[in-house]
Amino acid sequence: MSYLIDEGNDTQHLLMGNEAIVRGALEAGINVATGYPGTPSSEIIERFSGVAKERNLYVEWSTNEKVAAEVAAAASFAGLRSMCVMKQNGVNVASDFLLHLASSGTRGGMLLVSCDDPGALSSVNEGESRLFARLLEIPLLEPGDFQEAKDIVRWAFDLSEEIRNIVMIRSVTRLSHASGNVRFGPLPDSTEGRAKFTYSGPLLDPATGPVISMILAAPELQHGPQQEKMRRAAEIFETCPFNTYTGPPSPELLIVCSSICSLYSREAVEILGLEKRVGILKLATTWPLPRKLVQRHLASAGRVLFVEEVAPTLEDHVKVIAAESVAEIGEKIFYGKQSGHLPSVGELNPDLVLAALSRIFNTEADPVPSAFARDVQALADRYAPSRGMTFCPGCPHRASYWSIHNALKLDGRNGFVCGDIGCYVMGTMPAGFSTVKTLHAMGSGSGIASGFGKLKHFGMNQPVLSVCGDSTFFHAAMPALANAIHQQSPFTLVLLDNRGTAMTGFQPHPGSPTNVLGDTAPALDMEKLCRAMGAKVETSDPFDLVETQKKLNHLLEYGEGAKVLILRQACALSPERRAHKTYEVRVDESRCRGEDCGCSRLCTRVFGCPGLIWDREKKVSRIDEIICNGCGVCADICPAGAIQRREAS
Repeated sequence: MSYLIDEGNDTQHLLMGNEAIVRGALEAGINVATGYPGTPSSEIIERFSGVAKERNLYVEWSTNEKVAAEVAAAASFAGLRSMCVMKQNGVNVASDFLLHLASSGTRGGMLLVSCDDPGALSSVNEGESRLFARLLEIPLLEPGDFQEAKDIVRWAFDLSEEIRNIVMIRSVTRLSHASGNVRFGPLPDSTEGRAKFTYSGPLLDPATGPVISMILAAPELQHGPQQEKMRRAAEIFETCPFNTYTGPPSPELLIVCSSICSLYSREAVEILGLEKRVGILKLATTWPLPRKLVQRHLASAGRVLFVEEVAPTLEDHVKVIAAESVAEIGEKIFYGKQSGHLPSVGELNPDLVLAALSRIFNTEADPVPSAFARDVQALADRYAPSRGMTFCPGCPHRASYWSIHNALKLDGRNGFVCGDIGCYVMGTMPAGFSTVKTLHAMGSGSGIASGFGKLKHFGMNQPVLSVCGDSTFFHAAMPALANAIHQQSPFTLVLLDNRGTAMTGFQPHPGSPTNVLGDTAPALDMEKLCRAMGAKVETSDPFDLVETQKKLNHLLEYGEGAKVLILRQACALSPERRAHKTYEVRVDESRCRGEDCGCSRLCTRVFGCPGLIWDREKKVSRIDEIICNGCGVCADICPAGAIQRREAS
């Protein structure tokens, strides 16, 4: 039995922030949890799946974030409590439906959990999901520590049901993936929760009628009630127990912060010994802001520092309140991102807050002495090995990009590749032979390639390919392929099928034979789907370099319309390959040409598999037996035949 369903009330456990969110939802009596994988949010659905059968939950990895929100909304319409989970980029995908949902309202409690990634530690951009709360006109809550991450979820479900609308909770990487002590509350009866969708009432009755978002009459009949819900949320937020203040009654400086930034602020204040001069207003209810609470604390201080990550969202909103209340609270001096006291991009930390406070109070504070920092950097430069971004040993994507790169060179028409989100973003880098030339959102590589394919009218004769993974294909690339087929756009989609949502932990997708619970599920056949849509389809094993390149060049030369090449090989880290080597690989030192080979060490400098290393003493390549995955592709690329393979015993 999972520790997350420990029945012991008032027991204490060490939990990740994501696990604390799950426990809070379980204590709140959640019935349905949906999501799409994306770091730093993925553990939430994974932990729900681990207790689903014991707690009578329905849990799914949805095809994409929009579908996840729609499935969770159905549960709410039937009177159940539901949660949909995604990272900040996913809120963009779901926003179309969420805009409608916020208009129609909900019935059972429904939460949208967005786990943001300041600093883009595992994302292509930092994003900023908080702005969606204002756009959608829904309440936004931000827990400041691990205990709050649990407790605020329970509170948010009650709020959602009181105002009959979806409520958004924002976490960040340092809360989602760090751990802290969390005290448990009681769990409800796991058999609770019966679904019934009532739709027989009057058309505009939100409790008993159809659930619709379109405005059939004057806006005040639909948009007006939505805004009234926000006014009610603002009233509730004035006394929210998760908004806290620490410090003197009349501080010299007021820090206004939210989320994990409250911990950074407390630490910096303590290091500088400013507890009697600085007050910290930690806001958990960041949209709509509790206006009276903010006014009261602004009135107590002449100077204000905003500590928040990504956009100056809190800063902008509080400044508006201050400007509108200047007659009552007086003029203020503001510091934050817009004043340059805190960086406008990236994660914050206690040292950055400390530096800002030091500037404001004109004090000396050097948490890391400059001489020490220089010494550490010098040691790192001298002894730390280079760790540039690259594919894992035995990754099929390296072999795929090798074939794509060579096929385009052989074609000779200056062709290029439009990329997509996943491990294969390294196709823009030397690890992928700098093959990818555009990179944006999930599925956009195929849409952009479809657009490039129609520029022949303007004299463009460059062949265009796009790459995407199997999970991304179901998530967002299928509509782009459908468009290309209908518009007769001559581009080639290369589907990198590594048999799972590999980058985020091998979560299943519609092409997988199992669901999130490990139960058997029908796997959609991508080859048949593409053929049914009207595309010419080929398949190959990317480790078969000759066959793969042959099929690529054939598709590049093949007529008009969209073509698909499915490169099918499991991820090197997948359970099916992790404990199994296909080949034993060795280097015949007598045949290795070293610096005279290809482009000066073709295998280690150009192909670049980490399993291939350069022996500085012997001046030959050798195999790192510890990390070599045994794919055997390096034997095919060695022009001297020095790298040899044999089937593993």
